[in-house]
Amino acid sequence: MKTKKIVLDTEEAELLSEIEAGEWHEKPMDEQELSAYQNHAKYTKALNEKRQTTIRFSVSDLAILKAKSKELGIGYQNLIQALVHNYVKGDIKLEM
Repeated sequence: MKTKKIVLDTEEAELLSEIEAGEWHEKPMDEQELSAYQNHAKYTKALNEKRQTTIRFSVSDLAILKAKSKELGIGYQNLIQALVHNYVKGDIKLEM
């Protein structure tokens, strides 16, 4: 299995070297900064929520999709989610 090389930006590299040298000291956050980070965390969590939706397929397309998902050993809804996710990330190109 390949391991990905982690690339750090300048700030991250400086922080890592401070931590490794034992020079880093935690500074407390004020209420405004803490609130901002909490709001960012809530927003990020909300982006990962799942929403139920309805989509219509032709009977033949759905049958083929179910057969292919069975070959892969996953549920057909999980296969649809993976296809949509990979399309959104740009890993799959749509040809019309």
